[in-house]
Amino acid sequence: MTTATPESPIAKTPPTASPAAADPTAIAVVELSIGGMTCASCAARVEKKLNRMDGVTATVNYATEKAKVSYPEGVRVADLIATVVKTGYTAEEPPPPPTGAPEPAATAAEDPELASLRERLVVSVLLALPVVLMSMVPALQFDNWQWLSLTLAAPVVVWGALPFHRAAFTNARHGAATMDTLVSVGTLAAFGWSLWALFWGHAGMPGMRHGFELTVARTDGSSTIYLEVAAGVVAFILLGRYLEARSKRRAGAALRALMELGARDVAVLRDGREVRVPVERLTTGDRFVVRPGEKIATDGTVVEGASAVDASMLTGESVPVDVTVGSVVTGATVNAGGRLVVEATRVGADTQLARMARLVEDAQNGKAEVQRLADRISGVFVPVVLLIALGTFAVWLGATGDTAAAFTAAVAVLIIACPCALGLATPTALMVGTGRGAQLGILIRGPEVLESTRRVDTVVLDKTGTVTTGRMTLREVYVTAGGDEKDLLRLAGALEHASEHPVARAITAGAQERAGALPAVEDFESTPGLGVRGRVEGHDVRVGRPGPEPLPRELARAKAAAEADGRTAVVVTRDGEALGVLTVADTVKETSAQAVRELRALGLTPLLLTGDNRAVAESVARAVGIDPGDVVAEVLPRDKVDVVRRLQDEGRTVAMVGDGVNDAAALATADLGLAMGTGTDAAIEASDLTLVRGDLRVAADAIRLSRRTLSTIRGNLVWAFAYNVAALPLAAAGLLNPMIAGAAMAFSSVFVVTNSLRLRTFS
Repeated sequence: MTTATPESPIAKTPPTASPAAADPTAIAVVELSIGGMTCASCAARVEKKLNRMDGVTATVNYATEKAKVSYPEGVRVADLIATVVKTGYTAEEPPPPPTGAPEPAATAAEDPELASLRERLVVSVLLALPVVLMSMVPALQFDNWQWLSLTLAAPVVVWGALPFHRAAFTNARHGAATMDTLVSVGTLAAFGWSLWALFWGHAGMPGMRHGFELTVARTDGSSTIYLEVAAGVVAFILLGRYLEARSKRRAGAALRALMELGARDVAVLRDGREVRVPVERLTTGDRFVVRPGEKIATDGTVVEGASAVDASMLTGESVPVDVTVGSVVTGATVNAGGRLVVEATRVGADTQLARMARLVEDAQNGKAEVQRLADRISGVFVPVVLLIALGTFAVWLGATGDTAAAFTAAVAVLIIACPCALGLATPTALMVGTGRGAQLGILIRGPEVLESTRRVDTVVLDKTGTVTTGRMTLREVYVTAGGDEKDLLRLAGALEHASEHPVARAITAGAQERAGALPAVEDFESTPGLGVRGRVEGHDVRVGRPGPEPLPRELARAKAAAEADGRTAVVVTRDGEALGVLTVADTVKETSAQAVRELRALGLTPLLLTGDNRAVAESVARAVGIDPGDVVAEVLPRDKVDVVRRLQDEGRTVAMVGDGVNDAAALATADLGLAMGTGTDAAIEASDLTLVRGDLRVAADAIRLSRRTLSTIRGNLVWAFAYNVAALPLAAAGLLNPMIAGAAMAFSSVFVVTNSLRLRTFS
């Protein structure tokens, strides 16, 4: 999508349009979908090529497979796409996001590329496993076993590794080398040598056995095959690619989850009649009907009726807002009370929901990807290994005149440098770490998020649904001197039972729990903003704001204290006489205080962030041990993003914990986003880590587990590279033949897997 101004980031403009035609330096912005990237170094290459164009500034995000490009007048989008294509990748402008809620089937279909990769992985593992076992365990070797190994390994090397070969060929055409080059060259060298040994050497003879010997004559290479190396490397690397692709597929799910919040259709008033139409056909000025329990289709103004609107999914407010004629309402919020007629004031891309979707999208695109160590140095490592192999062959051939010995030493160099351990370093640790995390109620999005956990020093906690339960509950019951608490609860509960207001539901549930069965109500009447009234057991009972009748001093003090502490207080009267005061509030989770202590123990500074008023926020902060100075209250969704960015501008590395749609953009903006699994899909999809149990203590566990997993990955990578650095000179000196090189490579892989398995003991 192309944008001409930051104020309308979703508005489509022609590709050649510019915000100021007379200014040759005027900048337009386009977002491109990039295809064909297989590692972070691919994204770096595309970004480098785009930034070399005059006046162009590009940021390429490997995780989302998108490029955000600013370009001056005179540069066309077609020119940008052509540059990407010349680099060896594909590029196109993605379609704009939908304005309504898509059908579930539209988002449930699996990515065909992911399905194809999984199929390739499963087939390769099933074929490679017996090859590895037969090659490495002499007891399993029978007469002509090597030909069965060739039959099983050939499809793995040719078909299973086809994506690597194709990418290596494309990179070679453009003078580049990545891990695909290492995989392709290593597997083809091992497979090619095996073919030579089988058909032209002695390895194809019946009765051949493949044993482990520390020293093998250099001319014995003709009787040695490396099919287990070729097949095993492909299977291991495919596993890593599949895990990576599965996590990347979810990059755009936050936007889909946001848009699914919107209504699919709406009852529009046409000539006094209700006509049900798709929400996309709404226009500014249309009047539509919203019944109790329905979502408000778009932003607008109430022109008829009164109700309570639950906006918690957008604002984070725990208490529904009373609305009446003239009140402004927001699309995707829920009508919790009476019938409303709303006049649409903003539709489509101008609604608050659409703007929030843009915030999430911008936050995701602006998030710098963490380039893996293996990808960062592969551009140097691969050509160096190839040069060492060629040099080894030339030196040995010149020194000995023995082509077999020279080729054996050269192949040993390639095999010892084959990136099996490099490919295993990340996915095995990630697999074990995420598996253990799932047992503990922690879902880690992927290896890209782990780097941030090491640097995080500040954790921002959303209040509603994260530190608190997000549900209104009956708290205190104050009665007049000589009054009966159960009698008060029976009367109030009976009356509120006839109301659909969330505060009323909290009082009803509390009354039923504390006072038992509730009596019947007659002549029920609800007055928005004031409360409810009716006849209960022959008495005129009212629940809500204080009426003209005097409120006893002790009840007035209790009401004032409750409101000062951030709770909602209602007065109960019978026949004009005040009986008591009931307080309702969002309840702090029992484990939140302990969670804050654990986060502090990790060296993190907790901040409380909420859309609620300051009195409520400071009350919750005191309950969980957060300093009042670390409370940011009364913030809108856009403000939450600004708070996170302000902290980042101060040099802090920020983790954000939230659960609502209103938190989604802040979660995506933060260096590390943690979503409560009990929250909305939008928050979960925009986060890096998901806490399934909805227990804030798991946030501390998630950060500890992520740090441990990252440490394991780093240890694996250090070992993998150290092994290569140490082994390459030995192979080049002829002290390792290819079989020993293959065994060393296998040992390196075993070490990496064993090191990763230690994460299973995390607690």
